[in-house]
Amino acid sequence: MSTLAAVRGFPPAVRLLLVNQLGVNTGFYLLIPYLATHLTDDLGLSAALVGLVLGLRNLSQQGLFLIGGSAADRLGARGVIIAGCGLRTLGFALFALGDALPVLIAASVLSGLAGALFNPAVRTYVAQEAGERKAEAFALFNVFATAGALLGPLLGGLLLFGGFRAAALTAAGVFALLTLAQAAALPARAVPRPAGSVLGDWREVAGNRRFAAFALAMVGMYGMESQLYLLLPHAARHATGRAGAVGLLFAAGTLANLLFQLRLTRRLCARGGGRGRWIAAGLAVSALGFLPPMYAAGAAGEHPARLLPVLAGALLLHLGLMTAQPFVLELVPAFGRAELTGTSYGLFYAVSGVAAAGAGTGVGWAMDTAADGGPAWLPYACCTTLGLASAAAVTLLHRRRSLPTAPYPQPSPSGAR
Repeated sequence: MSTLAAVRGFPPAVRLLLVNQLGVNTGFYLLIPYLATHLTDDLGLSAALVGLVLGLRNLSQQGLFLIGGSAADRLGARGVIIAGCGLRTLGFALFALGDALPVLIAASVLSGLAGALFNPAVRTYVAQEAGERKAEAFALFNVFATAGALLGPLLGGLLLFGGFRAAALTAAGVFALLTLAQAAALPARAVPRPAGSVLGDWREVAGNRRFAAFALAMVGMYGMESQLYLLLPHAARHATGRAGAVGLLFAAGTLANLLFQLRLTRRLCARGGGRGRWIAAGLAVSALGFLPPMYAAGAAGEHPARLLPVLAGALLLHLGLMTAQPFVLELVPAFGRAELTGTSYGLFYAVSGVAAAGAGTGVGWAMDTAADGGPAWLPYACCTTLGLASAAAVTLLHRRRSLPTAPYPQPSPSGAR
């Protein structure tokens, strides 16, 4: 009820975008977790070709975030959101209807481009509409996104009984409905006339030393977050010998997010003390989340009880992310001009995408080293070191007053708990 009351306290456009994010994640996770299996088992593609198809989706999304952010600034976030949802509809429909490699590549590129468009555009629109309640708005954004990430795989698993095409067409249908909903109900906003060139905008944002330092300091957050899909699932399977144990990690994290994200953000907003303080604290908590599974990594044998340290670590990681992320998203546009909000988000997400890829590569190397007889604690130690280094960097920026100051509005009485 607290969450629903908080949602009602925002403008209709923000409420629509919260529902949109629920739908985006539902449609995305309804299909993507099962795509590799379809390409391998149903279509008989080699591992190299599967890697190509999946890699092109990631590359086209992460490599074009800056394009999507600039488009939101210059063309208006509303149109870019609609275009992104429309492209995702087309991309997922191609996955359902085409088996040839060129069609699969086109579907992958279109799906990635769609994310590069609407991800920064949605955050730009929310930041502009939420006013001084940006942190609370982004906390709700995380709640709706998490709910979609939980609902999507469940629906996908059921739809797969009817075949992959049924799941893919349903995912495409979800995005088609979202496209129509945004076109019909999302209000258009006046777009300031651009003062210079796109390249000039990029140079201005990238040349902001405070923003560049903050984006680099946040590398640890996205590097650690990516381990929810690599290191911690590996730890759960290794501890129990059962692939199903991974589902418990995601279920526990989702439940924690749904129950505590909004309350935690509101409590920290009310306490004040500077956004950098809470971001650094969240990064440190996430870093400490890799210690319990590191302790259990060297234990011999498989037993359900060995999942407990991994589960404790995953919950600490989620707690740290819940602490830091809303304030990070609130600060990103505060480093520069309001007219460059989308460009700021685009560059920030491009950096975070590189960070996640780099962390995945580094941790993967550490996991291989551990499997080849190296110390079992090595990949966890790498993650803890990365997180603590990021926390220290944010603390330094905070103490040097290099982070923007933000108002601390009191939580609305109707939603307070």
